[in-house]
Amino acid sequence: MTTNEKTTALDPDAQVVADQLAVALPGGLSGLGVAGVREFGRQSDAQIPAGPALHTVADHRVSGPHGEIPVRLYRPESDQPLPILLYIHGGGWTFGTLDGGVDHLCRTVAVEAGIAVLSVDYRLAPEHKFPVPIDESVAVLSWLRTQGSELGVDPTRIAIGGDSAGGNISAAITHLDRGHSAPLAAQVLLYPATEYAVERASWTENANAPVLTAQDTVWFWDQYLRSVDDRTDPRATPANADSFDGLPPALVVVAGHDPLRDDGLNYADLLAKAGTSVQSLRLDGIFHGFMTMPGLQAQARGVEAVAAFLRSTLHS
Repeated sequence: MTTNEKTTALDPDAQVVADQLAVALPGGLSGLGVAGVREFGRQSDAQIPAGPALHTVADHRVSGPHGEIPVRLYRPESDQPLPILLYIHGGGWTFGTLDGGVDHLCRTVAVEAGIAVLSVDYRLAPEHKFPVPIDESVAVLSWLRTQGSELGVDPTRIAIGGDSAGGNISAAITHLDRGHSAPLAAQVLLYPATEYAVERASWTENANAPVLTAQDTVWFWDQYLRSVDDRTDPRATPANADSFDGLPPALVVVAGHDPLRDDGLNYADLLAKAGTSVQSLRLDGIFHGFMTMPGLQAQARGVEAVAAFLRSTLHS
């Protein structure tokens, strides 16, 4: 699973984007600082085309332990309660919103999978460090279970998922939620961060990869975590969990040109060894963050895999 990626070229369309990013980010994302990465995220989102239309797209606010949490519900037309994906965006816990690439992805998955999607706008680090984003996402999950029927969704058919930092939070919640009377039906982990800077092959091969470098990864972790002890807390790094039993079926998607590639593959192995049903998709010609970049060949393949997985786990 961790063969040398240096001989694998980027997809042609990914190479074009990588060249543009090399100019825009000469010092990597971490070189921009917190305010800079947030502005970069806003500018990037502004360039994303509008996603597919849906029957309803509605913003709500959920009461949480740290204040109200904005969420956005995407719902295709249906006379029956729909299964739903609780989606948690990426951005190194430090930037990201409900808009732009996340909005496009949530719309597309809702249409392609025939499900509702609820996107969470959790509070960001470093102002709101671990475990605040987890606390808020758990609060939204609880709200969804209690209010689902009023929202036109089926609270017994909930999947959880997210990209990068959102994949990290999603994986952590599957452990925290284990044993619930209405268990999560599935988990979708898109290039998730599940361990703190473990030097697997992809960590060194892709140390200076497009979008996310190894240095960027450590910087984002350090914005999120409160102390060295947090680096091994399973709520922050779910690969450190004592048990992987009884977790929901998983789809793990990784990118070949990503320092986190082997992090995700290792986590998929941990799930599989515990008996969890796991599907892994490894796209070697692409870099971290691609699932919120519509128009890329790899993004279309990733969305197809996510939609197929959710149809099979939520509509059965």
